[in-house]
Amino acid sequence: MTESPLALPVVDAELEQRLVERLARIEEQLAEHCRGRTPYVTRAASHLMEAGGRRFRPLLVLLAAEAGPHPDAPEVDTAACVVELTHVASLYHDDVMDEAVMRRGADTANARWDNHVAILTGDFLFGRSSELTADLGPDAVRIQARTFSRLVEGQILETVDPGPGEDRLSHYLEVVAGKTGSLIATSARYGAMFSGASPEVVEALRAYGELVGSAFQLSDDILDIAAESADSGKTPGTDLREGVPTLPVLMAQASTDPADARLLELLGQPLSDDALRAEALDLLRRHPAMQQARDYVVGQATQAKKHLEVLDPGPVRTALEAFADVVATRSS
Repeated sequence: MTESPLALPVVDAELEQRLVERLARIEEQLAEHCRGRTPYVTRAASHLMEAGGRRFRPLLVLLAAEAGPHPDAPEVDTAACVVELTHVASLYHDDVMDEAVMRRGADTANARWDNHVAILTGDFLFGRSSELTADLGPDAVRIQARTFSRLVEGQILETVDPGPGEDRLSHYLEVVAGKTGSLIATSARYGAMFSGASPEVVEALRAYGELVGSAFQLSDDILDIAAESADSGKTPGTDLREGVPTLPVLMAQASTDPADARLLELLGQPLSDDALRAEALDLLRRHPAMQQARDYVVGQATQAKKHLEVLDPGPVRTALEAFADVVATRSS
């Protein structure tokens, strides 16, 4: 079997071809939406969009739309552009916050230009996303505003420690739900909503997207530790080096076993030193927290698939179920 050109596993050939063609049309529209009044603005706004990406969010809009009677409605295309513009805009701001120099194999906007240009370009793309959302009507505007609020709040919470008495793991899961789960949930919701699906199906796909979106980020946490090499697309230990708390680390830090004293000592300090980071990775890979984290992600995927029971059996439901399974198993 040849590898699918899509970020989602789609085994039905007709559905796959339909999604490939529609996604190509979305790509053209996204390029147009990145155009500014001057070449300079267009270059800055197109920079990360042209660098590629999985286009998972617009693809999920298109796939969810297949659950309704009008998957080819023009509003579906508009919604697909809305979620990707929002996502890419957030990346410009993320890179400034993280002082990142590379994104999708290209220089970040803040590295190529400066922080001011990167921030304002992200704002420009958010503005374009808002313009398109307004064309979708007041319900879409309300949904987009709430999604954007959750996304930004998640980004803010990521920069602060949990409050007094607040569980660190619960705090982190809230960050993930806001930063990642919220927009993916809206992607699935928009697709079903603008294709004319029933309210029951719209809500089911929203809930599915929330769980799958968070699980996708959490599986990345596990890969950052479990990957033995950069073959996975991640450099092992990146999160440890940058001091980013992740699911398996937080679960390991909850241990009260005296045998974990050395691991807890390592996790309680910066791990910029290669040797210390390698030691921490080795201890984490053998720690029960890794399986605990995997079990949690599998549980999220299982819950997500239960929401799909409102859909009739067929290629659309199969594709959505398969993606949930891929999210779960990629972490092992």
